[in-house]
Amino acid sequence: MKTRNRIQAAAAGLAVLLALTACGGTAATSTQDADIPKTQNTRDISEGIQPDPAAVALLPESYKVKGEITVAMDLRSPPMTFLAEDNTTPIGVNPDLARLVAKKLGLKLKFENTAFDTIIPGIDGGRYDFTATTMSATEDRLKVLDMINYLKGGSAVAVAKDNPLKLTNETLCGKNIGVTKGSTQQLKHLPNVSKWTCEEKGQPAINAITLPNVQEALTQLDSKRIDGVFYDASALAWANDQQPGHFNILQPRMDTRTNTSVAMGLKKGSPLTPALQKAIQSVLETSEYKESLEYWGLGESAITEATIR
Repeated sequence: MKTRNRIQAAAAGLAVLLALTACGGTAATSTQDADIPKTQNTRDISEGIQPDPAAVALLPESYKVKGEITVAMDLRSPPMTFLAEDNTTPIGVNPDLARLVAKKLGLKLKFENTAFDTIIPGIDGGRYDFTATTMSATEDRLKVLDMINYLKGGSAVAVAKDNPLKLTNETLCGKNIGVTKGSTQQLKHLPNVSKWTCEEKGQPAINAITLPNVQEALTQLDSKRIDGVFYDASALAWANDQQPGHFNILQPRMDTRTNTSVAMGLKKGSPLTPALQKAIQSVLETSEYKESLEYWGLGESAITEATIR
């Protein structure tokens, strides 16, 4: 009973954090919006953005006729992709940039909120046109997707408050580390880090605990059911800002020895790929791109070239 009560208390302690992460519009960057809490700010940053004629010229005729493009996102990962407190409007870096891309294509944007690990099958099956959901280009993903870089990412490890186990990025061997289902951390980074940090040195492997989303992972960390959470550094920093005092983030970020670029994805060989690349490149050259990243605390993540991976 004491254990159950402790777990329930820990979950209650994260209630505010989970409410925020469950809640997604786009960010306001103008001075008149400075006093609006970010979780309530539903201003569309793409207002006033005009189509890019070069991107529109590359657009397949079927999209011009339909006038709409569908983006798939898992709206549970602030500050990248989540819902505003109205529980209706997508906000964060990815909704901002997806709206800008759609405007550059001269299309309306339709959001589809779906679990991260179902996005690729949905794109492959034709249910969604593209995704902007903090996805990196792994070898397996590139087998089924065209992927176009739009910002730099990075991973970090969160540990329990005050780090009672005195963990570092190099001392996770044999520990239970939470990762989210379908994430790059689960599929690529943690296995690689475990191999060169632990297994090749005769140490026990890092034990990956796969969980459905970061909220569940942080709840289990808070209740000490796992030893750490390996996730996107930006999302962990946001969670820590919104509900401080529940966990620590190890510094520096985890060295995964891999390219950390984040890419928008669409079906491999899609006729939409050239137009989407041109639209993303056009977005990277706008002031709104940098304004969005700065607003959400990701100014260092800006890139200049929308490279197809």
